[in-house]
Amino acid sequence: MRAAKTVFVLGANSFAGGCFVAHMLQHGYKVVGINRSDEKTPEFVPYKLANLGQYYQFYPYDINVHYSEICQLIEQCSPQYIVDFAGQGMVAESWQNPHQWYQTNVVAKSKLINFLKDKHFLEKYVRVSTPEVYGSTEQLISESSNYNPSTPYAISHATIDMHLMAYHKQFDFPAILTRFSNFYGPTQQLYRIIPRTMIYAKLGKKLSLHGGGRAIRAFIYGDDAANGLRLTLEKGEIGQSYHFSTDEFVSIRDLVEQINQVQGVNFDEFVQISEDRLGKDLQYLMNDSKARTELSWQPQVNLRLGLLYTLDWIESHWDVIQTQPLNYIHKV
Repeated sequence: MRAAKTVFVLGANSFAGGCFVAHMLQHGYKVVGINRSDEKTPEFVPYKLANLGQYYQFYPYDINVHYSEICQLIEQCSPQYIVDFAGQGMVAESWQNPHQWYQTNVVAKSKLINFLKDKHFLEKYVRVSTPEVYGSTEQLISESSNYNPSTPYAISHATIDMHLMAYHKQFDFPAILTRFSNFYGPTQQLYRIIPRTMIYAKLGKKLSLHGGGRAIRAFIYGDDAANGLRLTLEKGEIGQSYHFSTDEFVSIRDLVEQINQVQGVNFDEFVQISEDRLGKDLQYLMNDSKARTELSWQPQVNLRLGLLYTLDWIESHWDVIQTQPLNYIHKV
């Protein structure tokens, strides 16, 4: 039997990272993960909920602080694959301290990529980027669309994406770029729109709807995203980019209304309209036909079913969830 390949995961404690770790463990891969934050309690960790944690190695390393340790660990593991979820998230907050986004998402990453460029054991480096590098779009966009970022968050992502492609051209660095619709599902951070809406409804709290919920998004279920990344590792072409989306484009208002219907909540009594966030793009409409054709990928969980799965997770772990903070807490 062929030995299992090793996947090294940067940002393994992110929601998408955790879903990916669980997915890869279920498919027989060896997985090593790093994250600057410690592992969460089992209610918020997909691989722990699936009882797969004993097959996984985790290290609480910060790319800005533990660079030498990370390089040493990579040398020790000699992973065939690296999947990169790491970086400062959150769009609105990136205006407050943009240098932190550039330091983590660009400077620290570029340093690590330079270290990796001569490592012959590395077969693929897959970066999880964002459609926000394109800015707001009026129509379906392909992987060859021009970048037009409108926030420090998006600028930092576009910059490291371009850096990776430059290294691919100059050094044959085995980079692949992936961009996903909005992630969601069980174990997601509670401040994100889907769990936040469900929790506020259960608590009888008003939900602030920025800009009236005009923004258009697609939402991709956590395991569908993880499956897309696995297929990228197994079938994706080095130097290429792949979009992963669904064809269910909805406004945030419509999304909240759908959740309210599932929970039996009156939308008009539940929401309060507030000003939109600074630099918020109206819509991202990605064409994902390349991934569907070349990687044989397609989403398995539609939005309504995914919402039901997420609500079931909240209901099942309500005692713990209601003790957690509901707002994003920025970590320097």
